[in-house]
This record gives sequence, C-alpha cells and structure tokens, in this order.
Amino acid sequence: MLDGLGIGYDRVDSEPADTMEACDAIGEVLGADICKNLFLCNRQKTAFYLLMMPGDKKFKTKELSAQINSARLSFADPCDMLRLLDIEPGSVSVMGLMNDTGHEVQLLIDEDLLKFEYVGCHPCINTTSLKIRTEDVIKKFLPAVGHGYRTVHLVGED
Repeated sequence: MLDGLGIGYDRVDSEPADTMEACDAIGEVLGADICKNLFLCNRQKTAFYLLMMPGDKKFKTKELSAQINSARLSFADPCDMLRLLDIEPGSVSVMGLMNDTGHEVQLLIDEDLLKFEYVGCHPCINTTSLKIRTEDVIKKFLPAVGHGYRTVHLVGED
C-alpha cells in the first residue's frame, strides 16, 4: 500500500518487538523513534481510539479523558483490536487504520509527535518496523484510508 501511495520508508525486520524497550533498540537502527501506540475505548465500548505518542512519554488516562470528553478510558480488549484493526496486541499501529473500513476508530496524535520528521511503527506485525516521514503519514496515508486525526496535548508527568 505504501509503495502504491508513493510513500518512502525504511524497513527493519526483527524478533517480535512488543515492548517499548525492544522498539527503542529498533528505533536506533532505523534512525527514528518508534512511537507508542495505545488502543483505547470508553467504558461502554462504543468509542474506540488509537493514540500515537512519543515512546518515552508517560500515558495518563485522566489527562486524555478530559481532552476528548470520554470518561473512563481504558485499554480496549484484544478481540476489539483484532475485529477493528486486524492487529494482535503488541503490533498496534497507525497502519492498522487501513483495516478500519467502518471508520470506528478515532486517531489521536500527541502534538509532540507531529514535530518529529519521521515516525517509526509496525506495519501491523511486530516483527517488522518502518521509518516513515510523519508528513507522509498525515498527508498521504490517512487520506488514503479515509481517516483524519485529532491532536491532543499530553504532558505525561507525575
């Protein structure tokens, strides 16, 4: 899909990288920070969110909940991740939005991530990682899969 959209990327194959520590090592090889991707939902499981944020930033549920007016955010069930994004836990990334044909998942991007020249992510499987220009994700990939995004401000401090 990326080739068809004219999106350039660098690729590294590895053992399964399902922790930020493993992703940090891969990011050093790629020359890009592998972003943290969290698949979240509200308590009723009627709203689903994919949050992209810098890998070294702490996630505070309360901080995000207030910004998107969604109380009781939690991590979504693996079965919902598989159903909506066709991704297994440990492999979630923005690339999964190509499988969200019903547009049920809202993409949230931390404003700091938007300042990165490149973003690192899994292409729906955690044995491969990609380095892609952030601008290409925003201006080419997201429009191609029919998704927009909402910018959020996460401080991530205690």
